[in-house]
Amino acid sequence: MRDLPLPLALTARLTPVVVLACAGWALTSGPFAASSADGHRAAGQDTHASDAGSSSSSTSSSSGSDTGPSSTAVSKAYAAAPAPCTAIATKTIGSLVPGAKTAGKEIPSTDTKVRRTCSWNALKGYDYRWLDVSFEITQSDAAARKSYEQRTAEKSGGGQVPDLGDAAYSVVNLTTEDKQQTREGVVMVRASNALVTVTYNGSDFETKKAPGTDEINKGAIKAAREAVAALKGGQEN
Repeated sequence: MRDLPLPLALTARLTPVVVLACAGWALTSGPFAASSADGHRAAGQDTHASDAGSSSSSTSSSSGSDTGPSSTAVSKAYAAAPAPCTAIATKTIGSLVPGAKTAGKEIPSTDTKVRRTCSWNALKGYDYRWLDVSFEITQSDAAARKSYEQRTAEKSGGGQVPDLGDAAYSVVNLTTEDKQQTREGVVMVRASNALVTVTYNGSDFETKKAPGTDEINKGAIKAAREAVAALKGGQEN
């Protein structure tokens, strides 16, 4: 095989997995920081006027003081993020990221109950592929909905994905750096109070071309469906 100087883009992608993975997390998580305050609504307070003319015999049916504020129940189906590195089938990993270790690499998190991410990446010949799957658990459906709407609004040019979670959005973009193309697909899903984000991208460092839009989009959606199935299968209360 002839020697081929590696472009700067490849050199950057072959830095230690932890650095790559952290970059992947920054891509996929972006502005997301679900606020627990969004999931709580002010409780209403009912007061009951006492009947001045009521007889003492009615005391048993109206005894006690007026009811104070009562909290509205918070809808929250998921209490913790599932293990991300087992959320995608090994067969799918082998197909989407040829040559990658199917065990994946989980990214360190400050709170694994709230947020967990796993990444897979490999260079096979001159073909490079990267996949990461992220789970984020918010305090309520309302908080997840707000974060999902903010995230999708910032990534224009995509479209809705039917029959995936409560809402799902997919977008694919092409970037060029030092004449090297990279095509990246991102799928964002809201399922109750959970957010699932899948990022899938690829490059060919011999031709300097990127995989087709259809290949990247379908790959990202396939991984997203498996991730949501894993979430529902192991974490729903």
